[in-house]
This record gives sequence, C-alpha cells and structure tokens, in this order.
Amino acid sequence: MGAGAKQFRAWLVLGRVSNLPTVWSNCLAAWLLGGGGAWGRFALLGAGATLLYLGGMFLNDAFDEEFDRAHRRTRPIPAGLVAARTVWLCGWSLLGAGLLALCLLGQAVVMLAALLAGTIVVYDAIHKRIAFAPALMAECRFLLYLVAASAANAGVSGLAMWSALVLALYVAGLSFVARGEGLGQAVSRWWAVLLAAPVVLALIANSGPLRQDAVLLAVVLAAWTARSLRPLWWAQPPDIGRAVSGLLAGIVWVDWLAVADQGREFGFVFIGLFLLARAAQRFVPAT
Repeated sequence: MGAGAKQFRAWLVLGRVSNLPTVWSNCLAAWLLGGGGAWGRFALLGAGATLLYLGGMFLNDAFDEEFDRAHRRTRPIPAGLVAARTVWLCGWSLLGAGLLALCLLGQAVVMLAALLAGTIVVYDAIHKRIAFAPALMAECRFLLYLVAASAANAGVSGLAMWSALVLALYVAGLSFVARGEGLGQAVSRWWAVLLAAPVVLALIANSGPLRQDAVLLAVVLAAWTARSLRPLWWAQPPDIGRAVSGLLAGIVWVDWLAVADQGREFGFVFIGLFLLARAAQRFVPAT
C-alpha cells in the first residue's frame, strides 16, 4: 500500500466510517417515527448527522492522543500517519459544519443538535476516565434520534421517544463491551440484558396484523445479537473487537424493528445499510 493510500485509510479509520450506515439508519427510523416529510430535509438531516459523527470521531482520537501513544500505537496519530493538530482542526470544523447544516431545519432541531454536539465533546474529553462513559455514548444516540424525529413533520412522538430510549439501552450494552476492549479489561455479562430492550419494546408496542412483522424482526435481531456475542463468550481467547463490530452493525436491525409498521419497502433500505456496515468493517475497524 502506497503512502497516499495509507494516509487515506488513516482518515477513514479516524472517522470510523464503517459505523456511518448505523447513523443513517438511526436518522431514517427516527424520521419515519416523526412523520417523515420532504426528502430534501431528510438529506440535509443525514448530512448534518454525518458531519457531527465524523467530527466526534476525529475529536475522540485527538483527546485520546496520550492514551493511544501508550496503549494503541497503531492508531493514526501515534503511528505518525496524521498530525494531531490537523485532527483537532478537522474535528472542530466538522462538528461546526454539522451544526450549521442542522440549523437550517428549525429551532427544535437546533436546540437538540446543540445538546448532541455538547454531549459528543464531553464524551470525547472524559470517556477514558469515567466508569459511566457508555451512558454518555448511549445518550449521543438517544439525542440523534430526537434530532431526526424533530426534523420530521410531526416531531418527536411518544413512540419515537421510547424507540430512542431502547436504542440507547442497546448502545449502552455494546459500549460496555467496547470499553473492555479499549481498556484491556474483562467484560462482565450483566449488560447483556440491555441488548434485549429493543425486542421487549417491539413485542409490547406491536399488536394485531403488525405483530407478525415485529416478531419476525425481533427474532432476527435476537439471533444476530447471539451470533455477535459468540466470539466474546464462547471463543478462547475472547475476541471483543469482533463482538463489538457485530453489535454495532446490529443497530440497523434495532432501527428497522422500531419502524416495523412503516411498510416493508423500507426493509430493503435497512438491509442495504446493514450489508454496507458489514462490508465496510472488512476494511475499516468499527472500534
């Protein structure tokens, strides 16, 4: 691999771009739960969310420079592939550009987006030093859901709020696993209960003719979650990174389950996003 190709890949690794399909699926699910609307507004929402995500990921590595030099020397900054100052500049610029894009979607979106951006920065700054960092990561996804729903025609509905909450619980669960990988710690199993939250809500919220689709998707999500956990619980030695990658891609299934009543035509979009996430993980690590 040439020097230019290595540097380009370093930027992709910094942005953890293999997780972007899950950001887009979050936006789509919450947008539908909020009543949908003009697809031009959705495109702007997706662009703003993408910029916020990338800015947050760049700042994550910028804040973690000292830790990575000691423990993760293959990361782009300690490996000398990208200058720390450049990462700082790009991170803040992308975060600002994302906020600017979302400002065009209305006052409610602006307020929630500002709260999301603030939470991203707080997480990046302190996540290596606090035990409840997974809760902050979960809050980021929770707020992204609210941002997307508030940009739609009907705004934040009760179901959108509940769906955001169960997504946050799922993300908190997988974040506890990822934290074990990042700090080199053993991973306890209590958090597995959190991963079941989307399935529980789907079975409670759907009834009548819609229940069949919800049950089917719930089974798919449960099966995928179990498959993702195999490298963690039944492999020797445990492969935390592989488990986390699978659970991250599973966010797309969580989103599809949240909108199981929105029409099967959207299923092709969610399947495409899931496959894109898995394909991207082959080239860019998800964590």
